[in-house]
Amino acid sequence: MITRKRLASGVCVLFAALAAGIAVPAGAVADETTATAPKVNLVLDVSGSMRARDIDGQSRMAAAKQAFNEVLDATPEEVLLGIRTLGADYPGDDQKRGCKDTAQLYPVGPLDRTEAKTAVATLTPTGWTPIGPALLKAADDLDGGTGSKRIVLISDGEDTCAPLDPCEVAREIAARGIGLTIDTLGLVPNAKMRQQLSCIAEATGGSYTSVEHTEELADKVNQLVDRAADPVVTPVATEGAEACAKAPVLKSGLYTDRVGFGQQRWYRVDVEPGRELRASVSVAADRAVAPSYGLLLRAVTVHGREIVRGEAAGDGRTDVISTGLRYPKADDDEAPTEGVCLQVTHSYAAASGVETTPGLPLELTVDVVDGPGDSDDVASFGLGRGWWLLGALILTGFVAGLLWGWLSRWRVAVWRTN
Repeated sequence: MITRKRLASGVCVLFAALAAGIAVPAGAVADETTATAPKVNLVLDVSGSMRARDIDGQSRMAAAKQAFNEVLDATPEEVLLGIRTLGADYPGDDQKRGCKDTAQLYPVGPLDRTEAKTAVATLTPTGWTPIGPALLKAADDLDGGTGSKRIVLISDGEDTCAPLDPCEVAREIAARGIGLTIDTLGLVPNAKMRQQLSCIAEATGGSYTSVEHTEELADKVNQLVDRAADPVVTPVATEGAEACAKAPVLKSGLYTDRVGFGQQRWYRVDVEPGRELRASVSVAADRAVAPSYGLLLRAVTVHGREIVRGEAAGDGRTDVISTGLRYPKADDDEAPTEGVCLQVTHSYAAASGVETTPGLPLELTVDVVDGPGDSDDVASFGLGRGWWLLGALILTGFVAGLLWGWLSRWRVAVWRTN
């Protein structure tokens, strides 16, 4: 009897240990999945102007609710979705209070469609339009994790909480380097609202869309939510130095930074013998700038000697310019690893009255790969092994010229004889 009890106790302990051993890894896997999951925060304008009945014969609020129901039904399972409102609670005339009127209606996380739809159904157009404060809070809602992060702002009017400029807020969010994109949708837009929402989107690499029908709104929001679920490479935030000696050392990868007007940024890459450094940089004008500008990327030694450079120029027809360079390190067993400093300089000039901080968004790509068989050839005027082809063509042309000259003289001699 005692033996049976001991046996039963041992079996219980064994099952408990197995259960604990299985439960912990499962929880760890779940946490890891959540940390890398894409996040979307839908920010909805619930200000008083959303009462206007000019979208397919119904109010703007009704159109938004209908679109949200369709979006919530179609949201992919892997997307962590939240809903934030602005202007939903305070109906008074106190601007200070009205500009604080933003709240998280549904927290960013796994989607409970019934709960989210119920929350949206209770909304009533109420107060102000604090777009800037709402964007700051929405960015905080998406903090943490390594997956893609996207804010979708739906509004029918410009911000009413100056001097907190939503464009400046968007630039500040972009300057955090967390890979967050803001897309904006304007309901029945006017020129001023279109300009403001476009500026917000451009500051973070997002898109602006004008919407005048309920079906358009649902389709566009669905498209943006689905886009968040697509795999993306998130740039790593870094901060370049003001001099080569203090530059951060970068490995192969994609990096993002900010470079101010009249400033330069330095980064360092270690290149081993027999390896080739490939680097490219893009700088975007996320605000009004003078129409003529340029971009310079230089690779120099730690002692300041220039190795190679890449240049690009713009004339106002595009708001992004890019350039790149290649540097092969000779394959010498006795040569040490070389520290190569990359210098980024631009000649953008801010338009009159435009804020100069934070700096312009910069994206830097660094790739150190196996070099070609003879790195000296690659460095020779960019022709690489094309020198062999060029030499062969020259020799062929020389021989062909001799033969043609000899044949011509022979034909002239025969003609004279005849």
